[in-house]
Amino acid sequence: MADTLLNAVRRYSEAHADNTGVGRTPIPGLTTICATRRTELNYAIQKPLACLVLQGAKHVAIGKQSYDFCAGDSLIITADVPTASQITKADAGAPYFSLVLDLDAALIADLTAEMTSLDDTAYPPVAQEQTDAEVADSALRLMRLLERPASIPLLQAPLLREIHFWLLTGRHGAAIRRLGSPNSHVRRVARAIALLRAEYNRRLSIEQLAEVAGMSPSSFHQKFRAVTSLTPLQFQKQLRLIEARRLMLAEGMNASNAAFEVGYESVHQFTREYGRMFGLPPVRDMRAASGRMNAMA
Repeated sequence: MADTLLNAVRRYSEAHADNTGVGRTPIPGLTTICATRRTELNYAIQKPLACLVLQGAKHVAIGKQSYDFCAGDSLIITADVPTASQITKADAGAPYFSLVLDLDAALIADLTAEMTSLDDTAYPPVAQEQTDAEVADSALRLMRLLERPASIPLLQAPLLREIHFWLLTGRHGAAIRRLGSPNSHVRRVARAIALLRAEYNRRLSIEQLAEVAGMSPSSFHQKFRAVTSLTPLQFQKQLRLIEARRLMLAEGMNASNAAFEVGYESVHQFTREYGRMFGLPPVRDMRAASGRMNAMA
């Protein structure tokens, strides 16, 4: 089954992937990933998702925790968290392939309403497991729809529902279910994270964020860290630094302008914190990135 799913993802990637290896599909939230070489570290704030690794290997770090995924593994992310990820095993003869599905909170809520009640256990935001056969089978049938476009409007909804069901009944189902409960601390923290994402470049107090989440400031701070492994201040800092790096890499903005654009008032502080997160200060990091791009050209 895994080989058949791999073949389906390979076919789609070969026909539709862009120059970064990303193949966006007409099925909402479903994306294929292909890489023919090891990649650099990619820093991002991930949204809840399930990533089925079909060939090659990938390394993902969140804070001090790190995970290595290879063919047959699933990466499950159940909260908006900053990650550093890298494809570690891929070449032209055996590319890295994975299938990524964004987790749908509304669909999870609908399914959860018909399942057992939730406990209030704290779960890590990133988890690793072997891909269940039922999940792989549902994913394969989703991929087959892409080869019959006329079937997509009629059949995508029940298949998306089915794959979410199997994820919910898997080993990390209890953590995923939190995404569907409007009163769970995961969903409450998610409301504050949405505000942080939208207004990362302005100062937001704990009191403001706690009010959005519907919690007391002390409870909010505790739950936020349990969900994301970071404090709200650390989360916002990483949001700003990741966006600043994108502005410099993708738009050619200089370090000073990028710092002010994302909300820093001190370039010195920005440079210091940037170096701590990415290993090099901004100017040297951009030079290194440019050198790597020239070498690959």
